[in-house]
Amino acid sequence: MLRMVILPLVVCSLVSGAASLDTRSLGRLGGIAIAYFLGTTLLASGLAVALGFIIRPGAGASALNTPGLGLPGVLPTSKETVDSFLDLVRNLFPANLVAAAFRTVRSIPVGTEIEGMNILGLVLFALVLGVALKKLGQEGEDLIRFFNSFNEATMVLVTWIMWYVPIGIMFLVGSKIVEMEDIVLLVTSLGKYIFASILGHVIHGGIILPLIYFAATRQNPYRFLLGLITPFATAFATCSSSATLPSMIKCIEENNKVDKRISRFILPIGATVNMDGAAIFQCMAAVFIAQLNNVDLNPGQIFTILVTATASSVGAAGVPAGGVLTIAIILEAIGLPTNDLSLILAVDWIVDRTTTVVNVEGDALGAGILNYLNEKDKDKGKEQELKEVTVEAVANNKSEAETSPLVTHKNPVSNTSSTADPESKESVL
Repeated sequence: MLRMVILPLVVCSLVSGAASLDTRSLGRLGGIAIAYFLGTTLLASGLAVALGFIIRPGAGASALNTPGLGLPGVLPTSKETVDSFLDLVRNLFPANLVAAAFRTVRSIPVGTEIEGMNILGLVLFALVLGVALKKLGQEGEDLIRFFNSFNEATMVLVTWIMWYVPIGIMFLVGSKIVEMEDIVLLVTSLGKYIFASILGHVIHGGIILPLIYFAATRQNPYRFLLGLITPFATAFATCSSSATLPSMIKCIEENNKVDKRISRFILPIGATVNMDGAAIFQCMAAVFIAQLNNVDLNPGQIFTILVTATASSVGAAGVPAGGVLTIAIILEAIGLPTNDLSLILAVDWIVDRTTTVVNVEGDALGAGILNYLNEKDKDKGKEQELKEVTVEAVANNKSEAETSPLVTHKNPVSNTSSTADPESKESVL
């Protein structure tokens, strides 16, 4: 039900959000958002690599009996690393918007279309359309009102769906646990990898991201996060940033009082491109597989992991196990076999839950930072505007005492002149 409303919510919220912000503030907020997304993702990747070398989850695990765990084999992919990055550009400019709602471009190994919503293309189109409607002025107001109304109606649907969320969460988590044939063997065999990945998510989501929020706003980040318990629970259950988007927008506006123009502009973009948790998961998996194969990573390979994980996390689909596919890109970039991905897939349902929670937490704190900066600039603008108010006309004697102290008179006139000219007593103000 949550995935059902993703398409109208993303398109309508971005169109109305881009149309409600003027071009200058849109560019400024967009620049800050990109810097925040890239910075936090790089920090997440660096943290994962550091933890991988400290904990060494793959050391001594080369004797893992894959057939005994009942894991499916993973065929090596022939996809080139360059093609993986070019797919991002291809998806940004879909040839057919209707097809982009349910198909995305992927080179396997030649350009083709596979099932899955092309969120990147829809995001770019919605942003450009919103800016174009803003430029139209009065002619574009009707269409802007249409998207605003559509967006509000979608949020009403989200409110109704949220009543069913606790039941859905219970069955989603319970079904995954029941499906595992020998969960004890799996957890004991890959326990260090699971522990290292979840520890990276706890440190990044519980310490680093709140510190960034506090440094930017000087406000308590944990009080901000307290109002987002429902989206975090949804993220934990669904393992999907996109499916969490409707409840995140609803809670961040109602509980944390974030401006609708900010939340509906930045959260859909963040759900698509900001994947801190996925970057940690991918880097940890790459280091784990390297240690599993007794490969000592050199500084060049480590740098490649950091850059590739940061870039490929942008293209990771906001769906369950979306990050596993991009790990193959990292492994190929540093020359490691992709067959061991079956081990990652076996415990992905555990790690992917904390991965998604960190992904959506990064989006929420980014929206909070942008909202604070926007409010701060707005207050400064008002203060400056009040200071510069001047009045050319002569003030009315009766209302002189009621005049604001911030209003100054450029041409004060003496009482004699005001007596001589009775018409001047009427103030233009």
